[in-house]
Amino acid sequence: MPESKSRVTVHSTLTVVSDKPVKPGKSYPLSVLDHAMGFHTLHIVFYYRYNRLESGDSSDLGRLRESLSEVLSYYPPVTGRLLKDDNGNWEVKYNDAGVRTLKAKVDCSLDEWLKSANGNEERDLTVWEDMPEETKVWSPYRIQMNDFEGGGLAIGLSCPHMQADPTCATTLMKSWTEMYRRIAISHPPFFHPPSLRGRTNPNTNTISVQNYEAKSRMETPTNVKMSTVTFRFSDTIIKKCLLEIQSKCPNATPFDMLAALFWSSVTNAKSPSSKQVSLSIGMDFRKRMHAPLPHGYFGNALHFSSVSTDQSKMEEGGLDYMTQIIHDHLSSIVEEEYWSIIDWLESKKQEGGKHPPPFQMYGPELTCANLEHVSAFAAVLDDKKPVHVSYHIGNVEGEGLILVLPSPEEGFGRTVMVTLPEDQTDKLCKDPAILRLEPTMLISGRL
Repeated sequence: MPESKSRVTVHSTLTVVSDKPVKPGKSYPLSVLDHAMGFHTLHIVFYYRYNRLESGDSSDLGRLRESLSEVLSYYPPVTGRLLKDDNGNWEVKYNDAGVRTLKAKVDCSLDEWLKSANGNEERDLTVWEDMPEETKVWSPYRIQMNDFEGGGLAIGLSCPHMQADPTCATTLMKSWTEMYRRIAISHPPFFHPPSLRGRTNPNTNTISVQNYEAKSRMETPTNVKMSTVTFRFSDTIIKKCLLEIQSKCPNATPFDMLAALFWSSVTNAKSPSSKQVSLSIGMDFRKRMHAPLPHGYFGNALHFSSVSTDQSKMEEGGLDYMTQIIHDHLSSIVEEEYWSIIDWLESKKQEGGKHPPPFQMYGPELTCANLEHVSAFAAVLDDKKPVHVSYHIGNVEGEGLILVLPSPEEGFGRTVMVTLPEDQTDKLCKDPAILRLEPTMLISGRL
C-alpha cells in the first residue's frame, strides 16, 4: 500500500545567527550525562493560534527571527557545531554558523490537524535527520516554522538529546518567546558541565548502577512498527481519580497515578510473556538535589530507575496498588543514586579518557518519563499560550515509551503521549480503564 502524501511542505530554508558574535576559539565540552544520551534525539512541537502574517512577520519571519537572533546571543552552544576533542569526546565549538530554520506550509487548518493527524504525521513538523559523519557544517539545532491554512503556527524544535534534555530545550523555547515579548528571560542558561562529574571517592555500588548495567546489555528489538497516541485528561477527572484512591495512596501525585494506569494498561495490551512486570521511570533531578541545579542548567539531568512487581499482584491490587508502589519507589530515591550513575559512567571511560559508547536510555524496557514539570505552556507568543505541545524522542524501540506532560489547563490537567508497537496502541485506545477518565484524543488519527 503506497504511503499517503504528506500534508506538510517545506518551501524554504534560512540560517538564523546570533546578534552578538562569539569569541573565536571557545568550546563547550559535553558532560558525561550528555554523552550517555547520544543514542537519542529530541523533537518538540509547540502549536499556536497565531497568524504570522497578521502579527507582522513577513516572509523572512520578521519579529520571530529578530527575537531568535537576540536569544541565541545567550545560548552560544546552540549556534555552534559539534566536533570531537583530542580524546574523541564531543564538544561544541563556538562560532557564528547559526541555527538552520525551515519554513513549511500545512495543507489543513490547525484544528483539523489536531483532530486528524497521527503521531507519525506529526514528525513532519520537525526535522528528523541523522548526525552526519562530518559535523563541521551541520546545524545540530533545527527549527521548523509550520503555517496552517487560515492561520495557526506550529514551531518544531529538534536537536541531539546529548545537547539538551526536554527541560533544557523547553526553557530555550520559553526564553525565545520572552525575548519576543520584550520581557526579561526568567531562567537564563547556566553553562557549567563540570557541575555534574565523577567524584574523588566514587561509589558504583547502588541499585541505580545495577539498573544501568543491565540496561546497557539489553538487546533492542528492531523492525517493529511503532505508533504514537496522545491523551489529554482534565483537571477535574484527575482530581476525582486521586480522591478515589486517597484512602490507600494519600500522597499520590498525578504522575504516580497516570504512570500506574498506563503501565497496567500497556501490560494488558501485550501478549503475556512473564510473571514479573517492570517499568523504567525517567525523571529530571535538577530540583531533587541538596544543592539544586538552576532551572536554566543547560544539558542533561535525567535519571532512570526501575520498579517491578508480579503481574498477579498488579491484577489483584488494581490502580491503588500500582500507584502506591510507584509513589513509594520514587520517594525512596536519594541523591546518592544520581551521583553513583555519574561515577559509574566516568569509570567506564576508555583509554585516553574517551567516554563510553551510549546505549538506549528510553528503553528497551517499557519506560515512563515524568515531564509534567516542563514549562511548555509558559512559551507565550504575544498573549497566546500554546494550545498543545508534543514531545517525541528519537530511537525509541523495544517495549515503548509513556510521557506524562503538562496540559494547557492549569491545575492537575495532564497530557500523556504513548509510543508503542502499533497493535498495542490500538488496544490502548479501547482500554476501559483509560476511557473511564474521559480523555480527549489528540494527534492520534482518530476522529
